Amino acid sequence: MSPVLLISIAAFIGMAALVGGIVFVMKDFGSSTAEDRLDVLAGLKTPELESHGLLKEGVGEGLSGLAGMMHRISSRFTNMGALFEQADSPIKPDTFFMLTFGVALFGMGLSFLAKAPLPLVPLVGVVTGSLPLGWLLWRRRRRFNKFAKQLPDALELVARALRAGHSLASGLHVVVQELPAPIAVEFGMVHEEQNLGVPIEQALKSMLKRMPNLDLKFFVTAVAIQRQTGGDLAEILDKIGHIIRERFKILGQVQALTGEGRISGVVLMALPIVLFFVVWHMNPPYVMLLFTDELGRKMIAAAAVLQVLGAITIKKIINIKV
Repeated sequence: MSPVLLISIAAFIGMAALVGGIVFVMKDFGSSTAEDRLDVLAGLKTPELESHGLLKEGVGEGLSGLAGMMHRISSRFTNMGALFEQADSPIKPDTFFMLTFGVALFGMGLSFLAKAPLPLVPLVGVVTGSLPLGWLLWRRRRRFNKFAKQLPDALELVARALRAGHSLASGLHVVVQELPAPIAVEFGMVHEEQNLGVPIEQALKSMLKRMPNLDLKFFVTAVAIQRQTGGDLAEILDKIGHIIRERFKILGQVQALTGEGRISGVVLMALPIVLFFVVWHMNPPYVMLLFTDELGRKMIAAAAVLQVLGAITIKKIINIKV
């Protein structure tokens, strides 16, 4: 079978998977809930058109096989569930894997239609296929950073509630009412779990698993010790909040001082790739020797390894723990 036919088939499968992923994403965002069905029965909402329901049902049946395969793939990755929970992802794991597969094949098809060299087609597929994972990791990191910035305010609210005579559970409820997401969502889950009979120490440890933050670990440890031995928990929370704020000040100074190193790392990582595409655009046969010649392939492999080592080294230099 010719490479052209193989890439054409891959592009077709990629388009089908991409369309299926988009359909399932829309299904995840707009899935009907029990409250919606009760509103329809009560007359507060109008039911969907029958043709729309039939179309949605037909599309769902047509893509059920592919969705089942992606669900089996996603079920093998046990840590992916925690990743989706930490990122507060609006899409499900099986839909995510289907989107990844579709975007990868779609990128391969576009690179082939753009008449890129055949050795670059799989590389483009890997790069485009990693975009959904990069989005998910970026979403989780942004949520972690926002939670860390909200934590001092939350600890101060809990400390004030304790000084006013409220219990720790009431202090957690104050955080839920006064602060926005994501910290309100996490503290709300802790409050609901302890209302259902779960010990508050266990509920806090569950939140620590969802949000692995060192400052939060101090808070959970302080609560566990205070529940066993007693003590002024409000004063401890005030000190933890003060330490967190001072740490953020030092981190800001570190970010300012290491800005030059971070920019240098980005330039050094992007420069070889940009030069490769520039030379390939100006003289393609000159660059294709790197793929057709055995020594050229070894040079590409060595360059890739050195790029990774350089990125790790630069990250270690500029990543100063406070």
